[in-house]
Amino acid sequence: MDSSRIHEVDPEVATAIERERERQHASLQLIASENHVSPAVMAAQGSVLTNKYAEGYPRRRYYAGCEAVDVIEQRAIDRARALWGADHVNVQPHSGTQANMAVYHATLEPGDRILSLSLEHGGHLSHGHRVNFTGKLYDIEHYHLDESSGRLDYDAIYECVLQTEPDIVVSGFSAYPRIIDWEAIQTAADEVGAYHLADIAHISGLVAAGVHPSPVGITDFVTASTHKTIRAGRGGIIMCDETHAEMIDAAVFPGGQGGPLMHNIAGKAVGFAEALEPAFATYIEQVVSNAKTLASTLMDGGLSLVTGGTDTHLVLVDLTESHPELTGQEAEEALESVGIVLNKNTIPGEQRSPFVTSGIRIGTPAVTSRGLTEPEIDTIGECILAVLDAPDDEHVADSVRSRVDELVQAYPLYDDSTEATLWPSLPE
Repeated sequence: MDSSRIHEVDPEVATAIERERERQHASLQLIASENHVSPAVMAAQGSVLTNKYAEGYPRRRYYAGCEAVDVIEQRAIDRARALWGADHVNVQPHSGTQANMAVYHATLEPGDRILSLSLEHGGHLSHGHRVNFTGKLYDIEHYHLDESSGRLDYDAIYECVLQTEPDIVVSGFSAYPRIIDWEAIQTAADEVGAYHLADIAHISGLVAAGVHPSPVGITDFVTASTHKTIRAGRGGIIMCDETHAEMIDAAVFPGGQGGPLMHNIAGKAVGFAEALEPAFATYIEQVVSNAKTLASTLMDGGLSLVTGGTDTHLVLVDLTESHPELTGQEAEEALESVGIVLNKNTIPGEQRSPFVTSGIRIGTPAVTSRGLTEPEIDTIGECILAVLDAPDDEHVADSVRSRVDELVQAYPLYDDSTEATLWPSLPE
């Protein structure tokens, strides 16, 4: 259904969609968990597949008329296996959180113990937090980053595992900018007979492109979002070996979900096909190069970064030394007002509320999808520095807004040249 038809049926929603389209075009999206998918992925997700119920799995459905959707789901599975080298892949989870939920459901009983990185240090709600289902159903223990370096301390994690004796250890993080040593955490989990879940929601594209080590074949389970750095249809996946395949499939359906969202699975299949093209690896390499450039520009301008830099697609800025009076929330609002969209974020040793924070998280996947490279990223870094130094100065805001306008006009979303460069046609 095109936008003109939506206007005929629901002008209010159609107008909101157009406003969002314009917002994405007219501003720079630097939220590390967001990206711009291809027109092909959007077409798949807006297709007639939204009409189809397909409870079950390919060739094992509870409804008739599933011949076409069987092909689509199987293609998504096959392509995911090719991308990450997994023995078994379930592509039905509606999100990364529901993928994690299925792993817990398959392996744990209520009251069993999860050991994970705390949310304040870069973990995730679904890894164990009191306001999340994990905190209500399971006994949660946390390990932490070394506060002086901002890095994972694998010796300390090992000791924490021995002390807490968890039933499952969770690795993979939402705000950690460095390479993860999966083997070190697996060694600790093995010591107490715990399962090990690696959540690569943020770095799934980096792992697929070979610029970050893979946990597949090392950890018991790997979960991921499919709409972040892998740039496919929105949702989640679970990867494991054949030993755990049956229990994972049962935990997803009927254990935690009913009918799969076949239009989203089609978006995953199309996005995975794009990620198998050589151009995707080039894109991911540029994402990481852009993040490193941004980190250098910000540090040269006087900002402190957690861990002192990045190996991945994101940087985490600690404002407490350079701008002690400025909260993460205030920084987020000031930057959004000039067209630079990122998010406030907690930092190791956080003293403020998670609704306020002392840091900001900045990611490069979406702006790289627009075609921006190091020179433009350097400009963005300079703009961020200018706003943080004078968040209430209208002259600064006007100057930065003008520079942002120049960038978004020079690199429009979804124009023909961008599509040809960053979203290659599917193989015949």
